Amino acid sequence: MLETKDLTIRFGGHVAVSSVSCAFAPGTLTAIVGPNGAGKTTYFNLISGQIPASEGTVTLNGVDISRHSASSRAKAGLGRAFQLTNLFPNLSVLENVRLAVQSMRSGAHRRGMNLWSIWSDHGALTERARQILQDVSMTAQADVPVSSLPHGDQRKLEVALLMALEPQVFMFDEPTAGMSHDDAPVILDLIRALKKDKTKTILLVEHKMDVVRELADRIIVLHNGQLVADGDPAEVIASPVVQQAYLGVAPEATKEAA
Repeated sequence: MLETKDLTIRFGGHVAVSSVSCAFAPGTLTAIVGPNGAGKTTYFNLISGQIPASEGTVTLNGVDISRHSASSRAKAGLGRAFQLTNLFPNLSVLENVRLAVQSMRSGAHRRGMNLWSIWSDHGALTERARQILQDVSMTAQADVPVSSLPHGDQRKLEVALLMALEPQVFMFDEPTAGMSHDDAPVILDLIRALKKDKTKTILLVEHKMDVVRELADRIIVLHNGQLVADGDPAEVIASPVVQQAYLGVAPEATKEAA
């Protein structure tokens, strides 16, 4: 479904991501791990279109989307939670989710900006929005302005909006970062539920190895911007290259290259 070929980004003389080629199949949750500064979030930014690549391509369902904007990639089926954080902060939680649901319904693209005039005509949209809020345990916050939500609830709302947009590819960048001990399991349960849909592809950047062990079908490891390991979670976690990377020691291959 999703593939990167020789994806590279340079910032001046620094190569943050170097020729990463990887394919991600439907029905698979791939965890992207590596030490701080390994290039994980930058790789996500390249895939989702937040920054343009210096070299290489991103394809979705066989279509080259390398030159597409972030919003165009989202419409094509790439969903990244953090992109949605600031959607209508002065509207309520329910109104935000309802607008996201409405944008995905048949014919919404033909209505252009005429969303407000048909707001009250879609009880089904409101019902769907309420169901999504129930799924993310935010029913009690339905009427709360988004701008006043605490951090944990903002992260849950990100997932709710992402679910409303019904993407083909779900991209989660440390989804439980900064969340309380009580809130984090809600997000992880949502990801577990999304995994059951074998038509979807899930990418997960995560530092917590217990979460990775439980959720991942596959692990890829980035180190100094390079793809250094790819495979079964147990084997990858136990591999010397990963142990060295997490200890901050360059892999043997990197040492030899130097």
